[in-house]
Amino acid sequence: MVEKDISQAVIGRLPRYFRYLGMLKDEGVERVSSRDLSDMMRLTASQIRQDLNHFGGFGHQGYGYNVENLYEEIGKILGIDKEHNLIIIGAGNLGQALVNYMNFERRGFIFKGIFDNDPKIYGMKVRNIEVKPMEAVKDFIKNNNIDIAVLTVPKDSAVELAEELVSYGIKAIWNFAHVDLNVPSGIKVENVHLLDSLMKLSYNLALHEE
Repeated sequence: MVEKDISQAVIGRLPRYFRYLGMLKDEGVERVSSRDLSDMMRLTASQIRQDLNHFGGFGHQGYGYNVENLYEEIGKILGIDKEHNLIIIGAGNLGQALVNYMNFERRGFIFKGIFDNDPKIYGMKVRNIEVKPMEAVKDFIKNNNIDIAVLTVPKDSAVELAEELVSYGIKAIWNFAHVDLNVPSGIKVENVHLLDSLMKLSYNLALHEE
């Protein structure tokens, strides 16, 4: 897909469109208007049309959107019409929980390996995936066509690990460590700061209680 200058806010809404369209598809709905989607998603119909127009629009005046077609097209835009191979770095509670979440696999995100630096858990299996030592990461990435590395490690080690993973051929990092990563501009990084999200929720709760 040709790279376009599209805001991260628009890109951030695409998974929501995909999720809601999937729900409509499962319910047997064949077409939906931007107004119907706006009622479901708490967005304006104008915002929805503007977002989708970045990628071609897909709608027809007087008809709306074909649910199955739009669902498939957004899936292609998100790159989930093909499989992505992942590894987890950090086999703690969070790492294990991510591997055990079956919906990732249904969307084409396949966990191939789990790595940790604690010898006591080498050989432990999570969903039949054996925890391996960090020394095995380089060859594993090379031999298993790994696209994405998931970091669930303390922030003190995350920066150095990210640099190593990039040198081994990793193209994208899903970062759960609470630290900014120093990677080349061509490497894609998605930061997930769980505490930031919880503090935002706390702020909104406090605001509501005033």
